[in-house]
Amino acid sequence: MSRTRALSLAVLAAVAGTALAGCKPEDFAAAGGQTGGQSSQPGGTAAAAPVPPSEAKTELAALKIAVRGTMDGYSREKFPHWDKVDGNCDTREQVLKRDGKNVSVDAQCAAKSGTWVSAYDGETWTKSSDVDIDHMVPLGQAWISGAKSWTTERREQFANDLVRPQLHAVTDNLNEQKSDKAPDQWKPPLVSYWCTYATDWIVVKANYGLTITVPEKTALETMLGKC
Repeated sequence: MSRTRALSLAVLAAVAGTALAGCKPEDFAAAGGQTGGQSSQPGGTAAAAPVPPSEAKTELAALKIAVRGTMDGYSREKFPHWDKVDGNCDTREQVLKRDGKNVSVDAQCAAKSGTWVSAYDGETWTKSSDVDIDHMVPLGQAWISGAKSWTTERREQFANDLVRPQLHAVTDNLNEQKSDKAPDQWKPPLVSYWCTYATDWIVVKANYGLTITVPEKTALETMLGKC
C-alpha cells in the first residue's frame, strides 16, 4: 500500500469510526476539531476519549509480559513521522490545532498564535515553540517492546496515529525528560493526570500488540489507583 493511500485510509477511519456501534473508545476518535481564527485549514480529528479504568485494567491484564529489549538498530528515521495529512498540514500541526485553543495558522499551517494547556503539568503556553508533540508510547519504547520487527509502514502508522490517544501537545522540557521512558521510569508531574496517562498508555500498547515489563505493569497499576 502506498504511503499516501495509507494516510488517506487512516483519516477516513477516524471519521467513519464514530458510526460504528459497539466499538471500544480507543478504536476510533470522534470527527471534528477546531480551526484558528485566521486559519483556512480544517482542524484535526478530536482527541480520543480516555477509556474507563475498568476496561484499561482488563486490557492491562491481557498485555504480554516480556523482558525489555535493547535499542540496538533504533533510529527515529525508522518511524517516518509528521506526515502530511490535510493540505499543507502535517501530523504535528494537526495536533497543535486540535489540542490548542484559538489557534491561528499561516498559509503553510504553522501555528502563529494560540493557547495550549499541557496535561502533564497543567502549565499554559501561548507560543507553539514552548510545546512539543509527545508520543504517549515513545518511538524508542515501542522499538524495544515489539516495533523492531514491524514493517516501516506499520511504524509510520504508529508515529502518526491521530485515532488512538498517542499524540499530545505538552510542555517541551517534559517531553525531553520523558524521552523513551516507560511509566516505571517516568511519570507526569501532575499526579491528577496519572489515571488518564495510564489508560492512554495501555490503549496504545494493546492496540499495537506491544509488550510490557513487570515493573512497567506495576507502575501502571499504581497510576490506575489514582482513578
